[in-house]
Amino acid sequence: MLKYIQIIMSAIELKKLLIHRIAEIDDISFLKAMKTIIDSKTNTKTILVNQEQRNEIIESKKQVEQGLYTEQIELDKEFNKWLNAK
Repeated sequence: MLKYIQIIMSAIELKKLLIHRIAEIDDISFLKAMKTIIDSKTNTKTILVNQEQRNEIIESKKQVEQGLYTEQIELDKEFNKWLNAK
């Protein structure tokens, strides 16, 4: 009967079960091994940044919100003017 239940278990149900079971594991090396396996099967890549980089990102977002940026088309125009001036 258990094998039958496992076969008809949906991906969502299986994910929920795994989340609960993983939460019970305290073995760091085992969890790291699981993370390696999971990382190899996901499309999302995590980029680790230090505090200085985080601060730069936050500041850049603020500048964009305030309109303190130049669009690519304007930069292209400026660049072409510079090229033609030589």
